[in-house]
Amino acid sequence: MTELSSNPRSAAFATDSAADGRFFRPPLPDGHVPRPALCERLNGGLSGRLLLVCAPAGFGKSSLAGEFCQQLPAEWRSLWFGLSRRDSDPGRFLERLLTGLRRYLPGLGEEALGVLRMRQRHQPFAFEEWLDGLLDELAGSLDAAQPLLLVLDDYHLAQGAVLDRCLQFLLNHLPPGLLLLVTSRQRPDWHLARLRLSKQLLELDEQDLRLTHEESATLLASQGTALSNADLQTLLQRSEGWVAGLRLWLLAAADEPDGRLPSFHGSDGLIRDYLLEEVIERQSADVQAFLYDTACLDRFCAELCDAVRDSHDSAAILRHLQANQVFLVPLDEQGRWFRYHHLFSDLLRARPQEGSQPAARLHLRACRWYSAQGWLDEAIDQALRAGQPDVAANLVQNLSEVQLLGEQNVAMLLRWKMDLPESLLGSSPRLIVLYAWALALACQLDAAEELARQLTRFLPAPSARAQRSMLAQWLALSGVIARGRGDSATAEAYCSEALASLPRERTGQRQMCLSTLANLAVVKGDLWRARGLNREALELARRVGNPLFEALAHYDRARVLQARGEVLRALDEVQQGLARLHGLPAQRLYAVRARLTLYEGLLLIQRLQPEAARIKLLAGIAEARACRDLSLLIGYYLLAGLDGRFGRYAEAFAHLAEAERLMHIWDVPPIYYLAMLTLAKCELWLPQGQLEQAGLWLTRLAETYSGEEAASAPEFHPQLPLHLELQLAALERAQEQWPQAERRLRALSLRVHSTGGQTLGLTAQVELIRHCLRHRQDREARQLLLQCLEGAIGGALLPFHALLVEHPQWLREQLQAAPRCAAGEALLALLPEGEVVEEVVSGTAEALSARELAVLELIAQGCSNQEISDRLFISLHTVKTHARHINSKLGVERRTQAVARAKALGLLR
Repeated sequence: MTELSSNPRSAAFATDSAADGRFFRPPLPDGHVPRPALCERLNGGLSGRLLLVCAPAGFGKSSLAGEFCQQLPAEWRSLWFGLSRRDSDPGRFLERLLTGLRRYLPGLGEEALGVLRMRQRHQPFAFEEWLDGLLDELAGSLDAAQPLLLVLDDYHLAQGAVLDRCLQFLLNHLPPGLLLLVTSRQRPDWHLARLRLSKQLLELDEQDLRLTHEESATLLASQGTALSNADLQTLLQRSEGWVAGLRLWLLAAADEPDGRLPSFHGSDGLIRDYLLEEVIERQSADVQAFLYDTACLDRFCAELCDAVRDSHDSAAILRHLQANQVFLVPLDEQGRWFRYHHLFSDLLRARPQEGSQPAARLHLRACRWYSAQGWLDEAIDQALRAGQPDVAANLVQNLSEVQLLGEQNVAMLLRWKMDLPESLLGSSPRLIVLYAWALALACQLDAAEELARQLTRFLPAPSARAQRSMLAQWLALSGVIARGRGDSATAEAYCSEALASLPRERTGQRQMCLSTLANLAVVKGDLWRARGLNREALELARRVGNPLFEALAHYDRARVLQARGEVLRALDEVQQGLARLHGLPAQRLYAVRARLTLYEGLLLIQRLQPEAARIKLLAGIAEARACRDLSLLIGYYLLAGLDGRFGRYAEAFAHLAEAERLMHIWDVPPIYYLAMLTLAKCELWLPQGQLEQAGLWLTRLAETYSGEEAASAPEFHPQLPLHLELQLAALERAQEQWPQAERRLRALSLRVHSTGGQTLGLTAQVELIRHCLRHRQDREARQLLLQCLEGAIGGALLPFHALLVEHPQWLREQLQAAPRCAAGEALLALLPEGEVVEEVVSGTAEALSARELAVLELIAQGCSNQEISDRLFISLHTVKTHARHINSKLGVERRTQAVARAKALGLLR
């Protein structure tokens, strides 16, 4: 579609049209990337009054408007008005506009045009009164069957107070059949609330116009630019969807000799020239000074800018930058925090303005402002960027023990450590203790121990009390380090002694000692002692009113309750712990929240809710990773178990490989994680029939974690030796060593029940039930099931998973005959509906089991094998096996035939 109608009435001015470039719609640029989604959104606004496209320079506003005009519905006409600075005079603008309208409507506004041409610029002119008369005439001339789209391109070039009022009047009284499309770098000063409310306005802004990664890649490919995947991702990330930046880079790439790729930086070549000429140099001197003074900040708000610049006008300048679309990126919904576009800040930082303030001074002022707000992380970062490590060290010393040991966000401290001189790290006992704790929590045990030894340089202390306090802190720290090394005896001795001598105000270190001792009690199987230590920790946290320590105590309690089989109570503890964190700043990262979220995922697995569990595990892993917290081992271990249970073995091993990769990167000793991940691999090898490999590693693990000199179980898998016994029994069953497997399971059941380990006891008993059913020992199987139901009062359902999959009908019969209980009702709800189909019409098909019928019903609903696997909580391999059996029994070859046959036999409705 052309920019002017082919209406015969307009033919007379065709030559005139070509001569006046302001009514010529420019062609789309070479390599233009179509924006069908945005055109569709604009198309949805054709029933309104205004389409407003407002974005910074180079975001493709005019190209989008041109593309939209080309695909307008057939009945629409368009008039393109390319504005310039000369059109800022309202009289000139309106004269040109009326001239354009007369191309479609000859004779329109003859008298009005004469009046406008007669006016004198130095005399007042009633523009609104003039427009009122013209609009009446225009309303009678427009044809609603042939509506007109009036495009005002680059409105910011002509914008002014008087012209804004004229256009506001035009919008308020726009006649039917006329629609405005305005492109601008600056938001017009119009009152648009009423148009928004009445849905007469459609707006697109910078966020809408940013090229997607796919569109950016299309633009690069259209120019024949070959990039590696890494280079492409870097280019897309730094461009932030800015189409002009990509086009300028392509032009620079075309001029490079030997096909070398130019850098993509705001201070380079064509991009630099464009930003300087089109954006920066068009600003006033005050605004330019603001841009250069704030460019060193990664993010900023008006108050921070005032502090950095020692001024009070930052809020007004930020409003100006927003209104004029000067590459300002909002960072929150409230419009308080911002940053500059990456390429824009590149240029500002690389080309400091003459007379601008030194960056070090600006960073130091930012440091003081952040420190006054209590934002220690940001304050220290600014001090380091100011080149003032001594200031940073003093700020680190102000980090409270509660903040370090409560949040346990060690990534933050370790990041600072890399930038602080070694001489400063050991300059005070306070810094030594803080960094030694950070290293211990990160499981960099050698470095933590070496740093802790430096405390001896400050002995003897100035007073006996200070001496006792320093020794107690060393004991607590050394106890946690010993736990990380697997030295349980030393860890218990040091932590117990530290608790006896730590001053009461050392709440964080007391909490760490109590948590370590409780974990060691679980390792020993002394769950009652662990509960007592948990209770003591929770009471201590509540006494000091610290939500982080309370949350940590709830986490430790949940772990012990889960080991005891009290899954529902453990879930309640997790929810209480998360609730205590609700009042804390949402943007901060907390290792304890990551741990609670991960453990919620574990408990949901115990409740046989795999989909909800996966969501929690992924969220917990993300936060733990950001905090550099080793609890993400739990998440990857559980994700591997989930995928393995559904037959997704490749995904399961990928989770374990990622966990191991991170442990290597974080320099964590293998003793901390290797056994845990190896056991998980064995659990995956066994169902795949890799018995030799599983047997080799299970034997090695048994040699390490069994016997009188057994190694201590890792912190995040304190019951690993008991789980190892379960896998050894599974190996013996797979090798058809039934008597050995039975003896192992009975011994394990007695062992864990004597210590209160109900969850593992249930698992062992269910394995014995499977053994009994295989050997037709039905009576003992029924007795064991009744014991299991009694033991599952705490809500653990995962131990019954094998029975749900392998013996659904037997389990249904036993549950229906057993006394009613919560566990029984929950298991019945998980069983597929309907009884086993004993026979079908005239014996024409072999009987289908309840599980096969459940699979068939989902096949009839159009579910994929993966969806059936997820909904029935069975592996993908098991689904495929059931599907083969169904086809065989029904005498068919394909899924659709099986469904049709089953319906014919009355098996499906």
